[in-house]
Amino acid sequence: MEEEKMLTLKKFEEASEEVRKVTLETKLVFSDYFSKQTGNKVYFKPENMQRTGAYKVRGAYYKLSTLSKEEREKGLITASAGNHAQGVAFAAQSYGVKAVIVMPTTTPLIKVNRTKGYGAEVVLHGDVYDEACEYALQLAKEHGYTFVHPFDDYAVATGQGTIAMEIIKELPLVDYILVPVGGGGLATGVSTLAKLLNPNIKVIGVEPAGANCLQVSMQQGKVTTLPGVNTIADGTAVKTPGSKIFPYLQSNLDEIITVEDAELVTAFLDMVENHKMVVENSGLLTVAALKHLKVKDQKIVSILSGGNMDIITMSSVVRQGLILRDRIFTVSVLLPDKPGELNKVSGIIAEQNGNVIKLEHNQFVSINRNAAVELKITLEAFGTEHKKQIIDTLFAQGYEPKLVATNV
Repeated sequence: MEEEKMLTLKKFEEASEEVRKVTLETKLVFSDYFSKQTGNKVYFKPENMQRTGAYKVRGAYYKLSTLSKEEREKGLITASAGNHAQGVAFAAQSYGVKAVIVMPTTTPLIKVNRTKGYGAEVVLHGDVYDEACEYALQLAKEHGYTFVHPFDDYAVATGQGTIAMEIIKELPLVDYILVPVGGGGLATGVSTLAKLLNPNIKVIGVEPAGANCLQVSMQQGKVTTLPGVNTIADGTAVKTPGSKIFPYLQSNLDEIITVEDAELVTAFLDMVENHKMVVENSGLLTVAALKHLKVKDQKIVSILSGGNMDIITMSSVVRQGLILRDRIFTVSVLLPDKPGELNKVSGIIAEQNGNVIKLEHNQFVSINRNAAVELKITLEAFGTEHKKQIIDTLFAQGYEPKLVATNV
């Protein structure tokens, strides 16, 4: 389908009608917590609650609706870090056609299994999306499959843009829309439609600092490939943004914000504790970006693009988040190797309402064990102030606690 026939208001309206067949209603969620934190009125568009756990089903299903029966029956193939894979698999199942999905070997197990659960054939290849995509294109040529690009496709981007239609219908006076960026398909659809409906809406793309291919491309004025990517946001770990959609991104995105992985970790804790929501790392980009905005009293919508996070990743993120928030920490103290010393230290911590998680007693830190043995204490605190209180009390009682790396 030619470019001039897509990404128009008419096509966005058509796509909105089409995707209603397979999507769940994801009403905006007002965040009292983040509104107070930022001084704005913050809303979330919870696409993590979508039928496949992410927004990707929108673009995939609309794309398939634009294909001929012959194109669909050849079988579909795509490359994806997970969410587009599930979108294509679900759409293919809906149409009763074959789907082959090439996924990076680093894809979380939950995304692999769910993709298979929709009846798709999964092939694991490469360390990042770009390598998987190259192999998928190769297989498409060999077997005659119809390739469905996860982001560099006008119909896919149009389908993703239906999110903006829903946001603006529900919150007509929205000032800012924050959208995660991997290859740029979602950002293209959302920003293009938002500007068509209201040019005053600011649309900001958010990328991981370790995979900022669009930011670099914008700075260079042309599509640019990063030498590599390094981020926990696996769904947006893309080295090259889409070349077809790049002009739309240049025209319609007002700004790009990048966030560090550590910010995603703390954002995960905030979402779980304050909204009881599980959002995957790529979906948390727009949450972490809220504190980077230099505005007040604005209506802001953060798109939560997905919630497909495996349990192992989730446990790791929670653990690291607690450490970053000073709610878990480890100190090392030296004490004489004689009865009662361990009890004294634990008593001090108990008096300060610290909760001991783990103790490591090393008698071989010094040749003279009577002079000093090392005790490493990993404990739980309420936060930074409580941590400082515990450490200060240990100092006051004659110990000299040293902070060491926490390993839990």
